[in-house]
This record gives sequence, structure tokens and C-alpha cells, in this order.
Amino acid sequence: MSNPITLCPCGSKKQLAECCQPIHQSAALATHPEQIMRARYSAHVLGLVDFVVATYHPSCEAEQHREAIADSVHSKWLGLQVINSEIADNGEGFVEFRAMYQDGKDQYTLHERSRFLQETVNGELQWFYIDGDYPESHIAEETVETPPAIQPAVSTKTIGRNDPCTCGSGKKFKKCCG
Repeated sequence: MSNPITLCPCGSKKQLAECCQPIHQSAALATHPEQIMRARYSAHVLGLVDFVVATYHPSCEAEQHREAIADSVHSKWLGLQVINSEIADNGEGFVEFRAMYQDGKDQYTLHERSRFLQETVNGELQWFYIDGDYPESHIAEETVETPPAIQPAVSTKTIGRNDPCTCGSGKKFKKCCG
């Protein structure tokens, strides 16, 4: 009997072993910011707190926020929709996405345009998450087109950059898990 194919949680429709898993083992394998963003999302689904912490830009001092990051990672993640990704002329990477998750009975959508910077680590270039902008700057009811594997939500809420973090730390979302 053969092993079942395990699809990557990032929604790429590729096998995990051929998509985000190698990046989880060596973040330097991500050659585009979309790859590191997808791997970060998959790490949330798989509970890989160390990977999420390690892929924050060093200036974010993510280790100091490990507990809040772990709370975010341990949410029930429902799906990812990548809207756009690019590398700007100045070398910064951008990925706009929607990540759906559930907290209790409520379903939410994190809609963000993340910014990534590339740094050299041990002689290899690596993408790091630095920060993000929220196209919708307040909590609002919205209808979201969800991936087929997700049960449609009646309504979702978008987290704004200045809203309290969902992890309960009391900090603004942009300064905590965002």
C-alpha cells in the first residue's frame, strides 16, 4: 500500500514534500517572497513556531514575541488565497494575501500586503518578513471567495493594522502577530 499524497497547506496543490517542507528545513531555498510567505502560512497550519519566528526579519526581534506568535500559530487556519506577489525595483518583496482562520465559532480573514526583505545569512540570501499593510484598515464584514476545501463562512472579519492583536497580548496587531 502506498502512502497517501499529503497536499501542502499553502494551497499550491503540490505535495507538501515538494512545496513548503523543503523551505521549512532551509528557509534559504525560497527564491521569491511568495515562497517564504506560503511556507510561513504552512508553518502556522503545521504548528512550526520556530520557523515562523526564524523568518521574521532580525529587526522585528520576534524571539521576544515568541509566546504571542505561538498563540497565533496554534489558531485553526482554514485556507490561503494569494492575490498578488512581486519583487519591486528596490529589491523589496511584496505578497498580498488572504488567510482564513477560525477562533471559536467565528471565522476571520487576515487580508495583508506583506513586505519582505532579503538578507545574507551564512553566505546565502534569505527572504524575511518585515511588516505588512492592511488594504482594509478596519474590522469590516465582507464576503470572501474561499478555496474549495473551506466551508463557506456566513461572514468574516478583516483585522486592521491598528486593531488589537487576536492573540490577546493587548498590543496592536501590526506590532505583535501581524
